Amino acid sequence: MNAFRVKDLGRKVPDAGGSLTILEDVDFEVEAGETVAIVGASGSGKSTLLGLLAGLDEPSQGKVIALDQDIFALDEDGRAQWRARHVGFVFQAFLLLPHMTALENVMLPLELAGRSDAGRVAREWLERVGLADRANHYPRTLSGGEQQRVAIARAFASRPPLLLADEPTGSLDHATGERIIDLLFELNREAGATLLLVTHDRALAARCQRTLSLHNGRLVQ
Repeated sequence: MNAFRVKDLGRKVPDAGGSLTILEDVDFEVEAGETVAIVGASGSGKSTLLGLLAGLDEPSQGKVIALDQDIFALDEDGRAQWRARHVGFVFQAFLLLPHMTALENVMLPLELAGRSDAGRVAREWLERVGLADRANHYPRTLSGGEQQRVAIARAFASRPPLLLADEPTGSLDHATGERIIDLLFELNREAGATLLLVTHDRALAARCQRTLSLHNGRLVQ
């Protein structure tokens, strides 16, 4: 089964000169369970592509079929519901809610999905990422590596079939980043999910089964 089928995908945005092409004629497929790195120079369209795969942005052209669903045939609310069921997202900037504890941050997507066991599951995942003793701490009291581990627990807690990570170690020091990547791959192997990650780190990309390279908004072989 394909996790993703991407066909003729493109995105343009308005600028002073008319429009700026960020992505153009992007075609690829990803098998369920694959680990894929998306690489390229800054400004090559990597994060834009990841946002389109999650249905966070809309394309100017083309299709994204994810788990047999044409996600842009759905309206914005439909895409949000689809994403809540199927996608875990890990951001470089963590994006934890500052007024919620680590536990509450991990519980949130579970509660939104109507899970009655949100508290128990969230505690289990914080224990999995080594933060059981930090469950009641707020993000401002956690280190960068701890915040990213909370973000990973949040992404994995609902056991989504699709995991997307945008420069997950970009704001961490090297040693912390290595530990985060080990954790990401370990959890992904256990979950059997499809993992797509954007990275500048060639060593990290080499740990994935396949690499997609972007140059000026186009895929290059």
